[in-house]
Amino acid sequence: MYLEHWSLREPPFSITPDPRFVFLSERHRDALAHLLFGIGQGGGGGFVQLTGEVGTGKTTLCRLLMEQLPENTRVALVLNPRLSAIELLETLCEELHLDIANARGSTKALVDALNAYLLDAYAKGLRVVLIIDEAQNLSVDALEQVRLLTNLETDTQKLLQIILLGQPELREILARSDMRQLAQRITARYHLMPLDANETGAYVRHRFRIAGGLHSPYSAGAIARIHKHSGGVPRLVNVIAERALLGGYAHDSLTIEPADIDRAAREALAPKRRDAHPMRWAAAASLVLVAAIAWFFWPRTPPAEARATPVAKAVVAKPAPAKSPFKPVPVPTLAADALAARVQAIDAKDVSAWQALLTQWQSKADATLAATCPPAIEPGLYCLRGTASLDKLFAQGRPALLRLRANRSSTWALLLGADAVRARVRLGNETFDIERVALQNAWTGEYAALWRGPETLVDAPSSDGRGPAVDWVHAHLPGYTGPAMLDEAMRNAVRGFQQSRGLAADGVIGPETLLALAARDPGPRLRTTLD
Repeated sequence: MYLEHWSLREPPFSITPDPRFVFLSERHRDALAHLLFGIGQGGGGGFVQLTGEVGTGKTTLCRLLMEQLPENTRVALVLNPRLSAIELLETLCEELHLDIANARGSTKALVDALNAYLLDAYAKGLRVVLIIDEAQNLSVDALEQVRLLTNLETDTQKLLQIILLGQPELREILARSDMRQLAQRITARYHLMPLDANETGAYVRHRFRIAGGLHSPYSAGAIARIHKHSGGVPRLVNVIAERALLGGYAHDSLTIEPADIDRAAREALAPKRRDAHPMRWAAAASLVLVAAIAWFFWPRTPPAEARATPVAKAVVAKPAPAKSPFKPVPVPTLAADALAARVQAIDAKDVSAWQALLTQWQSKADATLAATCPPAIEPGLYCLRGTASLDKLFAQGRPALLRLRANRSSTWALLLGADAVRARVRLGNETFDIERVALQNAWTGEYAALWRGPETLVDAPSSDGRGPAVDWVHAHLPGYTGPAMLDEAMRNAVRGFQQSRGLAADGVIGPETLLALAARDPGPRLRTTLD
């Protein structure tokens, strides 16, 4: 079949939400962070609302969320919300495995059983979450019943956290005046947008690679056409890309070009509706043409300034005198005691330093999510967290986050540059120069750094030691002329490089080694002069 033609193990563009194929764009990360934040509020939170167009990945995010919930969380998932209010209560109780044999049909009995369960879960330190998918299909009565469920609470805490997932119509429903009581209880909202052009290309390559493909057959032009036809909606991307693979197999092609995508889109997508009659467009175009001709030939009166200036005399304006160059405001210096006070004044949950570092790398990733330092913050942007000396960080030459401590308080500061005596850091929302000795005394030695590289760096080498990641390392190893193969010769070259950079010379190409190899690549750099 076509899988063998493209050297694939399995279909890469199935529309079922397989967790192995999950691709988290910047928008999906933000949405997941909002969901986790809503649940993380615990009993203090109200509703969490996630909306998005059909096929943007809401259900996939829901499944991913359920995989990341803490062990002390109990989840009731409602996939079919076309239920009456009492049927919704019964479904919720069934999802939580409650015995409601004698309570069916009675709202009071069902709520009493649910309240008893929630109080018992609260006493055991458990958290209960209700997730309703396709929530735009809830009836008004069912929505009101959902709202009333949030009245189940103790003196200090809500007993049930509710997440509503739905299409954009859900936002319109909750914006109605008769829904204001529910809308006012929503503590976190996020609208999931489609992928942009770059994310569409990364998405296609990611899924093709997970399915076993070595080299994506889609040309750059083909990717652009996929994005145009799909609008960046992942489900439509899957449909078009899959149909293009079938077409390429049928024509015995080895690459997929824009024309192939156009043909696949015509075959796979429903024809677009034309709302305006062609004659209406023609009439509108005629009106625009007449207006343009009238404007062009209409006699125009010159402005007063032009009428007052004799035509025979040309006025030559004298150049304005050059202004004195702007003098930048000097960066203030922070003494050791003032540094300690600043560290203690910043909230431990403050992520402004992470946001500043993301800005340096021109990333729009969520700072709260980035602060957890996942191995890949976004496709091609990697995070490393470890311990080092200031001299080691200066040798890397990249901005880095330093964990500063004062008494029992700690916070992150962004290292921007250094000279022989001072270091420049961004602390909170301000930038200061600090004596290196004072900074060293306040620093715990913990640091975090970002760096860019190809997405293929996460791919393991093949059995013969080859692969895109090995090719990247081979290209970045200074002075190495051996084959692009992870053999003993390359490992020895890696050991020599590690030793020259003050790293553990073990021949293992880990995150620190990759960061050092990428030091000469484009990206932000530490300042070496502070004047």
